[in-house]
Amino acid sequence: MSPEIANRIAIYVELVLTALAAFAVAFWLGLAVWTFRDIRARTRDPIAILLATALALAFGPVGVLLYLLLRPKETLAEQYDRALEEEALLREIEELNLCPGCRRPTKEDWQICPYCHTPLRRPCPECGRLIDLGWTICPYCTADVTETAFEGELPVEESVEESTEEVPVPPPTEAEPPLEPKPEKVPF
Repeated sequence: MSPEIANRIAIYVELVLTALAAFAVAFWLGLAVWTFRDIRARTRDPIAILLATALALAFGPVGVLLYLLLRPKETLAEQYDRALEEEALLREIEELNLCPGCRRPTKEDWQICPYCHTPLRRPCPECGRLIDLGWTICPYCTADVTETAFEGELPVEESVEESTEEVPVPPPTEAEPPLEPKPEKVPF
């Protein structure tokens, strides 16, 4: 082989090897940049970012494979989206009217739970609109509703007073034998 042809082959081989080496270095650095961007999207921890990038720089493709095995599963954007979804679900659950007695869904205009008969709301004595049982003032007409009791319910003070008073017993008629007083039961 002539020295001129050998020299040309050597130049072409050197060009190909230089191009391959440049490609390998660019690929190596590209993996490191990709790793840096990926880890930054997954965590805010500067030490984790530094270690993942150093792993990719030091070991190249093998380091990136190790990083892929160890990286956080979700990106920060995915974590944020999941948190928003959870918050929306919680808000939806809070807005859902549930009976405090049986935890079944109720409607806003129900006064009593049809399942367990737990009182849910009461009408305002002034405007008649339904208000929650715990409210002391009607938000619609600003009427004070602390003294008014729920329909059919006696205030605690009155029910205690009435239970201690003696109820007059009518005199027995001729057809009925006289009633004997029953002994009072003492609650324990």
